Amino acid sequence: MKAAQLRVLGVESSCDETAAAVVADGREILSSVIASQVDLHAQFGGVYPEIASREHVKAVYATVNEALQQAHLELSDLDGIAVTRGPGLAGSLVVGANMAKALAMAADKPIVGVNHLEGHIYSSWLYASGSAPTPEPKFPLVALLVSGGHTELILMREHLAYQRLGGTVDDAAGEAFDKVARLLELPYPGGPSIQKAAQDGNPRAFNFPKARLSEPFNFSFSGVKTAVLRTVQDLRAQGKSLPTADLAASFQAAVVSALYEKTISAAQEFDAKEIIVAGGVSANKALREAFRAQTHFKVHIPHISLCTDNAAMIAAAGYQHLARGEQDALDFDVLPTWYLTPAA
Repeated sequence: MKAAQLRVLGVESSCDETAAAVVADGREILSSVIASQVDLHAQFGGVYPEIASREHVKAVYATVNEALQQAHLELSDLDGIAVTRGPGLAGSLVVGANMAKALAMAADKPIVGVNHLEGHIYSSWLYASGSAPTPEPKFPLVALLVSGGHTELILMREHLAYQRLGGTVDDAAGEAFDKVARLLELPYPGGPSIQKAAQDGNPRAFNFPKARLSEPFNFSFSGVKTAVLRTVQDLRAQGKSLPTADLAASFQAAVVSALYEKTISAAQEFDAKEIIVAGGVSANKALREAFRAQTHFKVHIPHISLCTDNAAMIAAAGYQHLARGEQDALDFDVLPTWYLTPAA
């Protein structure tokens, strides 16, 4: 079969989103279904792993079935199945992997386990069926992967070839957003809450620090988080009400500045043609505006619906492997901690 004819079912269950999608040619989204658990976990201020895995069990069959129906396809019409193998919560990953394996076995279809971070990168290749195809990213490129669990800079010179330039040495950016949101008594998830509060704030009200690290493309957000904590403690000790909007705006500005400056610097140093910004935090309005304001590099940022965890990105990444004839045996294990490395 020709690579351009591949229709891939993607299954994603790495954290608290049960998702399934069908993607054609590695780019065209024929369907995308997401069963979110965010409201369920909000009461805990974060994802509760045991609850997450139970909810995946409840939702995964219906989610996959709906994705196939929306794409107007039967299981037999697919050319392959891609599923998130890691990184993520072990119990959650197992649910999606077992569902995908069962489907692959029943329909005698090739299956490939995809790295979740790889999926976020390939979200930049996707476009909705019926709309005009978006321009494909050009190599070499630098990808900023920024989410609740990851903040990394990746150099790609071709498909599936990844060179890690740097990453966070402590909190991921999304994790820092969640923690600061709790300090400011804003609801979970922290990213959208901080962004909403920051709309009415002054980003220069507080001069929160950016970490200075010996490795130029590493990140650290523990310092800015601690600075917010101390500011909150000082204000409360003085009996003052918290200027929540200003605190949120100033914190957001510090994080966005660090992400933007290091990404642009990496793209310049490695002569990248273009930049990808992906992952949950790439939905942040201030971050998107910062990258779009510069004119030196073309920047690809996925549609808001593709920034957070979804299965279309897993299908898109899986397509790249399946098109090369790569597939996994049905007895593969999930990899809760799995670094993004070049394909073998």
